[in-house]
Amino acid sequence: MVDIATRVWNHKWKIDPIVRSLIDTDFYKLLMCQSVFRNRPDATVTFSLINRSKHIKLAELVDEGELREQLDHIRSLSLSRGESTWMRGNTFYGKRQMFTPEFMDWFEDLRLPAYHLEKRDGQYELTFEGSWPEVMLWEIPALAVLMELRGRAVMRDMRKFELQILYARGMTKLWEKIEQLRQVDGLRLADFGTRRRHSFLWQDWAVQAMCEGLGEKFVGTSNCLIAKNRDLEAIGTNAHELPMVYSALAETDEDLRQAPYDVLSDWHEEHDGNLRVILPDTYGTKGFLDGAPDWLTEWTGIRIDSGDPATGAEIAIQWWKDRGEDPTKKLVIFSDGLDVEKISQLQAQFQGRCRVSFGWGTLMTNDFRGLVADDALAPFSMVCKAIKANGRPTVKLSDNPNKAMGPKDEIARYKRVFGVGDQTAQDVFV
Repeated sequence: MVDIATRVWNHKWKIDPIVRSLIDTDFYKLLMCQSVFRNRPDATVTFSLINRSKHIKLAELVDEGELREQLDHIRSLSLSRGESTWMRGNTFYGKRQMFTPEFMDWFEDLRLPAYHLEKRDGQYELTFEGSWPEVMLWEIPALAVLMELRGRAVMRDMRKFELQILYARGMTKLWEKIEQLRQVDGLRLADFGTRRRHSFLWQDWAVQAMCEGLGEKFVGTSNCLIAKNRDLEAIGTNAHELPMVYSALAETDEDLRQAPYDVLSDWHEEHDGNLRVILPDTYGTKGFLDGAPDWLTEWTGIRIDSGDPATGAEIAIQWWKDRGEDPTKKLVIFSDGLDVEKISQLQAQFQGRCRVSFGWGTLMTNDFRGLVADDALAPFSMVCKAIKANGRPTVKLSDNPNKAMGPKDEIARYKRVFGVGDQTAQDVFV
C-alpha cells in the first residue's frame, strides 16, 4: 500500500506525473474514440476547459509553468507494449478484440496534439483544436491535471505530519461510506471518478478500498490504467460528446433532430450487450425517448446523468412499458453527483423494478470536504467539452438547465427543434 502522504511530501513530478499513460483515462473515451475514428475521422473539433465554479481562480492558484510542464509531459506519452497488449488481447464486456487492428495501429502511433493556454480574469483558457479522434483524448487528462494541481497548490505548505493526518482523515471518511454501502442489498457500483479525482494515487487507493470493502458489489472502474494494473473490469459506454458533435455537423433542422439517433445507429453497428446503453438527456430525456426508433427499445439500458434521477428512471421505465418491453430486464445506470445517501435511496426505490447500477464519481475519488481550512480542498465543477465542430458551435441542453451550454441563440434553436419545454433547475455540485 502506497504511503500517499510521504509521496506528496517528497514530491518529484518526474516520479509522480499527474497523468502516467494514454490509458490513464476513462474507458468510454477509448470506445468513443474508436467509433469516431471509424465514422467521423475528418471532423475538426475544438475542446475547451470550462470552470463552472467561478469563485475558484485557477490561474491564481496554479503556476502556469507547472501546468505547461504537466501538459507537455502528456504530449510525450505513447502506448507501452504492455498497454497495447492489454487493449488488443483483453476481454471487455465479454468480447475479445473490442478494439480493431486498424484503430490500434493508429492509436499506437498517436501523440496528443498541441494545446493553447492563456490566462484571463483569474482563470485558465485551455483549448485543443484538431482532428476529432486526436483532440477528444485531451478531455480527461486536462481535467485530471487541473484538479490535481489545484490540490497540490492547497497542500504545498503543509508539513509531513499534517499531510499524514489529512490523508488518514480522508481514508476514514471514504471507509465509513464503504461501510454504509455494504448494507445496501443488491448493490452494483463502479468507480467513475477519474476526471475530477484528487490525484492518481488517491483514486488508485480508493479503488483498492472499494474492492476490499465491497467485494462483488464493486464491479470495476472507468479508469483503464487502474483496471489494467488491478485486474478489474473497465467500465464505460458513451457520453454527450457524440450527439453534441454529430448535431453541430447537421446541415438542417431535420438533420439536427435525427443526429442523436444517428449516433446510436453507428454505435449499434459496432457494439452489443451491455455496451448498448442509451444516454438520452443531451437534448432532453422525454423528447428523445418519445421520438426514438423502435430498435432502441431492445437496447440493454439507459444512463441517467442529469435532472432528478428518480424522475429520469420513472420516464425510462414507463417508456419501456409503453413499447412492450419488460423494465425488470432493463438496466438503469445512475451517474450524476452521487453520494452514499442518494445511492442507498435510489437502490431502495428501483430495486426489483429494473436492474440498477451506479457510477460513483467525484465524491468517491475527491471528497476532502471539511478536512482543511476554508474547505480549500472541496471538489468543484469543471468540465472540458467540445465547443465547436467544423467551425459550428455545439450545444448541450441536458435535463438540468444549469448544465446547458452553447450560444443563447443556438440553445433556443435546439430547444425548438427538440421540443424542450420548461425544465426544473438544480444546483450543479460537480
